[in-house]
Amino acid sequence: MKVYYSISEMPQIANAVVTQGTFDGVHLAHQQILKRLKQIAADTNGETVLITYEPHPRMVLFPNDHGLHLLSSAQEKIALLENQGIDHLLILPFTIEFSRWSSLKFIKEIIVDALQTKYLVIGYNHRFGKNREGSFEHLSQYASAYGFEVQEIPAQEIDNLSISSTKIREALQKRNCLLARQYLGYFYSISAKVVEGKKLGRTIGFPTANLQVFDPNKMIPKQAVYAVYVEINGRILRGMLNIGNNPTIPGKGNSIEVHIFDLDEDLYNQTLRVHFVDKLREEMHFNSIEDLKTQLNKDKLQANAVLEAHPYEF
Repeated sequence: MKVYYSISEMPQIANAVVTQGTFDGVHLAHQQILKRLKQIAADTNGETVLITYEPHPRMVLFPNDHGLHLLSSAQEKIALLENQGIDHLLILPFTIEFSRWSSLKFIKEIIVDALQTKYLVIGYNHRFGKNREGSFEHLSQYASAYGFEVQEIPAQEIDNLSISSTKIREALQKRNCLLARQYLGYFYSISAKVVEGKKLGRTIGFPTANLQVFDPNKMIPKQAVYAVYVEINGRILRGMLNIGNNPTIPGKGNSIEVHIFDLDEDLYNQTLRVHFVDKLREEMHFNSIEDLKTQLNKDKLQANAVLEAHPYEF
């Protein structure tokens, strides 16, 4: 997949089959659109082009609304789309000025002039342009005049999946990682750097890697203990992860820390990718470190059982 960050970088593409949107998380409903996109490209000897935006439009249009947390960072979205087999990815900067473009300006300058689109594929009830004025009906009015065809994914194909990025965020807020996976088609994950911690875990036989998530806008599941897969240097390892404020250990504060099973090596400053599989339990306060250690041994047994039941899919 080739990635471009401006219209000027785009080469001339014969039979461009195009779609556009935020594609946060590249979940199964998105994948339905991409499947149609690739099928049309295969039938017409064309190439697929996906237009997306950075930053997320809501972050520009509503800068004081701090409630939006993304399912995928820019780099994660690139990787997800590459896995879907897209030929060309155009990432346009989303600005206030761009948000004021009329739908007709967008059609003429990007869909027609820049990409010379032959086929445009959009999701059911997709809107674009200033005040979300653009629609399938709007596109259909101009398609023949500008020499492209437009296809809308039927409502039934999208609604039957009953999936949206909002629903996935809600599932993660409720600690329902298995439901999020059902919507996404893969385990939800975060990328993080291993940073210095208090090193208390190693004193009770459960050394942890303290994690600092790279993207401040990334969606973090709610506080709890989770069974996870940990991806490090091409290896997939089992583990359990705690998100919370460590009520048993005074002064430790909020943290994200993962205990990786059967691993004894220095991970400081390395990058990990943690894949959330299922919640094990709520965060708890223990009367003693010994009680905490007893519970952690139980958690490890439960985590291994969960991970055995839900193997990592490459």
